[in-house]
Amino acid sequence: MESLRESILHLTFQMSTYKRATLDEEELLDTGSDGIYHTSTMQVRQYIYIHILVLTAHPGMCLSEPCVSVASTVLGALDRSVDPCQDFYNFACGGWMRKNPLPEGKSRWGPFSNLWEHNMAIMKNLLENTSMKSLSKAEQKTQWYYQACMNESKIEELGAKPLQDLINQTGGWGLKDPWDKDNFQEVLRIVSASFRASPFFTVFVSTDSKSSNSNIIQVDQSGLGLPSREYYLNKTANEKYLKAYLSFLVELGILLGGSEETSQKMMQEIIDFETALAHITVPQEERRDEMKIYHKIQTLAPAVDWMPFLSAVFTPVALNDSEPVVVYAKEYLQKVSELISNTNKSVLNNYMIMKVVRKMVSILDQRFQDAEQRFLEVMYGTKKSCTPRWKLCVSDTDSALGFALGALFVKATFSEDSKAFVNMVSEIKWAFEGSLKTVGWMDPKTKKAAKEKADAIYNMVGYPKFIMKPKELDMVFNDFDVVSDLYFQNVMNYYNFSARVTANQLRKAPNRDQWSMTPPTVNAYYNPTKNEMVLPAGILQAPFYNHAWPKAMNFGGIGVVMGHELTHAFDDQGREYDKDGNLRQWWQNSSVEAFKQQTQCMVEQYSNYSINKEPLNGKHTLGENIADNGGLRAAYKAYINWIEKNGEEATLPALGMTNRQLFFVGFAQVCANICSLCFPQLLPGRWSKTGCLFTTHCCVCALGWVKCRAWAIRHGTFTFSCFTGHNLSKLKVSVFCLCF
Repeated sequence: MESLRESILHLTFQMSTYKRATLDEEELLDTGSDGIYHTSTMQVRQYIYIHILVLTAHPGMCLSEPCVSVASTVLGALDRSVDPCQDFYNFACGGWMRKNPLPEGKSRWGPFSNLWEHNMAIMKNLLENTSMKSLSKAEQKTQWYYQACMNESKIEELGAKPLQDLINQTGGWGLKDPWDKDNFQEVLRIVSASFRASPFFTVFVSTDSKSSNSNIIQVDQSGLGLPSREYYLNKTANEKYLKAYLSFLVELGILLGGSEETSQKMMQEIIDFETALAHITVPQEERRDEMKIYHKIQTLAPAVDWMPFLSAVFTPVALNDSEPVVVYAKEYLQKVSELISNTNKSVLNNYMIMKVVRKMVSILDQRFQDAEQRFLEVMYGTKKSCTPRWKLCVSDTDSALGFALGALFVKATFSEDSKAFVNMVSEIKWAFEGSLKTVGWMDPKTKKAAKEKADAIYNMVGYPKFIMKPKELDMVFNDFDVVSDLYFQNVMNYYNFSARVTANQLRKAPNRDQWSMTPPTVNAYYNPTKNEMVLPAGILQAPFYNHAWPKAMNFGGIGVVMGHELTHAFDDQGREYDKDGNLRQWWQNSSVEAFKQQTQCMVEQYSNYSINKEPLNGKHTLGENIADNGGLRAAYKAYINWIEKNGEEATLPALGMTNRQLFFVGFAQVCANICSLCFPQLLPGRWSKTGCLFTTHCCVCALGWVKCRAWAIRHGTFTFSCFTGHNLSKLKVSVFCLCF
């Protein structure tokens, strides 16, 4: 056994000495089964695998190549010098963090980022393979769009002219010449309808929360140029970000033909106006009650001519004065209407034009991209210059034609039997429902209804079915014109196409095939109005899942993701929607009050954690915290149920861990993250990440520590004997709250 341990340690040492893959070009396509990428990894594994087979065949231990491979990865990520009872996150992830310095051009790095880079390399290969025989015209359009994005010489040749032409067509602004027009309503309609910009507020079509079989126009607050209102309100703490923002806008003004003096004055006026917007913007933690969203818009914001505006945004759909509209921020709309009425018309016009300019910066020539890069480097520590052009173009192609590109991706990569994932979701549902039975604060009638809702959750796994049907896929993108050499024009065509798609949805019933994420996405989400859980193909692979791995790893990886999304159906917002996706009161009043007491405990618990000495806002992150805790609990219980049904599975070599311990270590290691800058003000708010397990904001590294610490105290430390003997006094115990 000791020789076996030494062999695995030797493997880990050898693997750690190899240069971490650069994640560039097609070399990424040759990966190991653990989802981690190393030069010559396969040769090293083959050597040690043969060595192990010769040494021993230990009963009860898995010595298959996938098991040896993932054991070496797990072992290499550990820091055994750390006591798991004191610091579970660094015990599980400390080795990985030491061996993975932040890559150039990245503000954060972890398993999500790593897997997304891998998926992008696959998409690059598909987009550049012009000899590939495609059955779909839509798939061909993805290659043309990508080619136009990669045509840097054409982009440089055109320079700023495409954007300057658009500004002139919109009515111009006071950057180069005196401006004095009374065309606020017209400009608002143009920038919102034609360019998909969102000055003052955002307008979109989505499922009617109180009638989930129909769609409805919805309006919400918007309009800030910085990520959150806090940047504007605390000027002392955020001085360097505000200065960088002003410098960025001034540079854009100069690039578009303005003098430095004129640009400085104009851009400062724009930031002052955005600061006024920030003061009336409702904080995310005050927007968590979905029951408050229905209001009449006609009299809320009289500064906007709503009917002509909405008719322009949703053309060619015919609207009338009785068109129902959902308003998410009543107080904000009232105040923004007053702000518009009391602000100089030239400031309003310049602000709206700048919203368009900001959208177009990344599709213009290198001068504009360099200006944006200098701003982003101050904001996030990210050096975009280190990012190859092809990655930017792959990402943009995925945004514009993601389901056509997703068809290529799925055919090339998704060989897993979706039944295995559906079965795992069923096991986690069953475990969650078992936990519901033991919840003491919920009354029997509400428990019964909650079980019915869990049973009714619709599971969408891998990809929407229409993308595998060429005729249907072509029909979806038939109205999207793409050429292979004009990138700016393609983006404009996409905005127009997107506007038509949105308008067409208004008179149609919601469709389950309309996903909010593309198939290559490394993420997942729960949609409350459809009561559905969506697991794209992009995340259904290592390090979250591998059919040849121990079940402990899979339940601790993709199983926790599933449990997290399931629990979102019962968090402080999701619980307000019934099993059919309708917003209504379906809980008994006694259970509502008891739930609020449980969640207040969790708010206080998480507010006691800090990032960079800044306390977290436990109310702001409440929905995610409920889902995090409930998801881990459901996945672990599902794994224990699996053991009871199938018996103990073989352990991994060299780790010296039980499979119960491996579950928590595996979970922690998909939490592992490093980042350059962390901002507590960027933590997720109302549906801000569509139910993702791990926030994609740059605070994720610190949040990983918070989550692992909290969960380990409740669950993981039991498996590491932290509550026995002298270890009890060593454990840093804090109050732990649990809803489900």
